[in-house]
Amino acid sequence: MKNIGSKPQLPLLLAALLLNTLSPASASAQTTTTSPKTTTHTPPVRVSLEQDNDWWKTAVFYEIYPRSFQDSNGDGIGDLNGITERLDYLKALGIDAIWISPMYPSPQVDFGYDISNYEDVDPQYGTLKDFDRLVAEAKKRNIRIVLDAVMNHTSDKHPWFIESSSSRTNPKQDWYVWVDGKGPDGKQPPNNWISEFGHSAWQWDPKRNQLYYHKFYIQQPDLNWRNPAVEKAMFDTLRFWMDRGVSGFRLDAIPTLFEDPQLRDAAPIGGTNAYGDPKLDPSLTDNLPEVHDVLKRMRKVINEYPGRMLIGETYLPNITELSKMYGPNHDELQLPMDMNLGITNKLDASIFRQKINEAETQLDANTALFVFDNHDNPRIAARYGDGVHDDAIEKMLATVLFTTKAAALMYYGDEIGMPTTPPTRVEDVKDPIGRTGWPKEKGRDGERTPMQWDASKDAGFSTANQTWLPAAPNYKTINVKAEQADPNSMLNWYKKLIALRKTNPALHSGNFTMLNPDDPNVLSYERASSSGKVVVACNFTAQPQKISLTGDSGRKAHILAASGGNQPATINLNEVELPPFGSIVAAVE
Repeated sequence: MKNIGSKPQLPLLLAALLLNTLSPASASAQTTTTSPKTTTHTPPVRVSLEQDNDWWKTAVFYEIYPRSFQDSNGDGIGDLNGITERLDYLKALGIDAIWISPMYPSPQVDFGYDISNYEDVDPQYGTLKDFDRLVAEAKKRNIRIVLDAVMNHTSDKHPWFIESSSSRTNPKQDWYVWVDGKGPDGKQPPNNWISEFGHSAWQWDPKRNQLYYHKFYIQQPDLNWRNPAVEKAMFDTLRFWMDRGVSGFRLDAIPTLFEDPQLRDAAPIGGTNAYGDPKLDPSLTDNLPEVHDVLKRMRKVINEYPGRMLIGETYLPNITELSKMYGPNHDELQLPMDMNLGITNKLDASIFRQKINEAETQLDANTALFVFDNHDNPRIAARYGDGVHDDAIEKMLATVLFTTKAAALMYYGDEIGMPTTPPTRVEDVKDPIGRTGWPKEKGRDGERTPMQWDASKDAGFSTANQTWLPAAPNYKTINVKAEQADPNSMLNWYKKLIALRKTNPALHSGNFTMLNPDDPNVLSYERASSSGKVVVACNFTAQPQKISLTGDSGRKAHILAASGGNQPATINLNEVELPPFGSIVAAVE
């Protein structure tokens, strides 16, 4: 028996949703992560936002991994009140919106990406009352809140899955992807699909005598998006959070919502992954056409709330597939993440030029979202650094991120140059993929260490005897307090670039023109508005470079920002000198 696409149980779902709406439970009530009982809340008054529906087009987004940002209660784990405590810092940095990685109730197998209740806050992060205060305080500082919407899968402790796995006749029996197995015992997987986190993507469940599909961890069963009841339930969770003032959602793993309904074997493409599994063609489990139909319907839900927007986690093979995520009528995602630029992991001016040009010319005038760092990848220096010029390289890449025409996404700690600090022993690994793939795959703990605020114990992150992950060893010198006092620090470089992006019309919303398109060493471009022109040049090499940036821009320019070495206040655009991995931003006179 195959349950992909079977008939949903709509009457029971609607009854459950109605019961949830009418329940008089307190808005700050909590639920445990293992209970099959769903917590209900009194709906809050809808929060109105400023009617700037296009705010996201020039925004700087700041991802916060809530476990690691600020611990307010001394338990060693970051929380929502800790984020609220640091809002003034984020305002001073120039952040427009905070993307908070999942803070919902969860068994924490995947540290929140295994959700057991979509309409509450995990007790270790706080309460709904704490969340409402965060939204209100952020709004006072003109900072918006964006939440992670994990729609491909739930936790296996979610009440939906507990019910679905209980029998083949229960009301939610087809809310997940269930299949009969192969082999004499009927327990063998139906095909060769591999989980992203290692080994078969199918798990036997003795209660149903069937297997369920999990694109990610075994404890993260995939929802059956061919069931309209699933779609309705998930869309209602978006409304729940928008009613509380949320300005948008980052859609986790959104291309993976659908799988091949025929369950055909995936074609091997050669080689093995970090877990020893054969690498497979992903076309049967990623980016199927049905994803776009869901996104169009989701966009209609978002449009019910003016000023809200959708970001997509869109690891896609090329710009053509990325462009489809906006929708043919600009009616799907506002900002699919362009991972083809900042996650290339190769410091090459020609590659960056190509990717930026593609975003400028092949997205049908949609706004690109450039991403250089996030919670799933080693930090910038670990991917682009050479061990000698890491600070200069990070500053140069920040120049690219904040001076192109795209919206920009940064990860907490980028602004102070936080390092990746992977565990040195398998027994210290918290991320399950690190335990499964050790030592070839050490997991993602190294890029999730506590934010480094100052030189006090545990970098000022927590007063606990032990934090969930240890602070990086360099926290006594690399921290916010130390860098605030240093005019040449990474932090002050980020502040300067973000301020220029906001205040200079050419950098804020001006046109984009690539300069010196054949230069293999220096990436340079012009931003122009009716108020003037700005030129940007970034040296991608460890050697000094001398270039000309004249074009139609004139001969002189006033330096707005320069990294890597001293520059005169005014430069001749015919003879621009850049130190190793240096960059300049200059207003044309």
